[in-house]
Amino acid sequence: MKLIVSSSALLKHLQSISGVLGSNSPLPILDNFLFSLDGGQLTISASDLETTISTSLKVESKDKGKMAVPKMLVDTLKTFSEQPLSFNISEKNNSIEISSDYGKYKLIGQPADDFPRIPTPDKSNSIDIPAEVLLSAINKTIFATGNDELRPVMSGVYVQLGTDSTTFVATDAHRLVRYRRADIKSKKAASFIVPKKPLNILKNVLAGQESKVKIEYNEANAFFDFDNYHVICRLIDGRYPNYEAVIPVDNPNELSIDRHSF
Repeated sequence: MKLIVSSSALLKHLQSISGVLGSNSPLPILDNFLFSLDGGQLTISASDLETTISTSLKVESKDKGKMAVPKMLVDTLKTFSEQPLSFNISEKNNSIEISSDYGKYKLIGQPADDFPRIPTPDKSNSIDIPAEVLLSAINKTIFATGNDELRPVMSGVYVQLGTDSTTFVATDAHRLVRYRRADIKSKKAASFIVPKKPLNILKNVLAGQESKVKIEYNEANAFFDFDNYHVICRLIDGRYPNYEAVIPVDNPNELSIDRHSF
């Protein structure tokens, strides 16, 4: 399969999802990006089995196909100035030839069939949240998540969907943050715990976004869809602590102070 793409556009999309690639991948195939070409649209995916993120961009092509491309492509693209790059990818021998204004580069990929299957939502449970609201919720809670491996439920952010409001909670047993939005409502009550890693990825990608984020969820996974990005993460299994029990209900001691001055 062949395609032509802007070097800077491709680098930008690869860098935005490369955070999911770890240094100690459980499978060698996870050190690669999955390129899925469908005519003029290229979808790039990265996964560590727990979290998968995909992004799409327009390219010049009439072909269809898939190939796992090594992550060293990011370092290669950093050496290019803005220019169109021609990719000639052979699915038979897993070869990737990149032609630029300065010469040709060759990489060896892997069969796309070796890449983990990407989960799909069941379309049954979903909620739409403005990107700036979700970004604010992440920024105001993620710093309070814990790192104790013996208490994995505290290593993520607890999302509590209600018919009258949506609440985001984080605690490491020493500090607790509850961020509630009365303007975000769900058709039915639900709750789940989102791990820290996909939230950090979302925080980076959501910056500057103005669209709505569609969140679909089931018992195992959460799916975040917005613009050209699709983030899938495996939810943390377990019962979140009763955080409301430690928040005083009737506290006679109150102090009001100007927030900016404080």
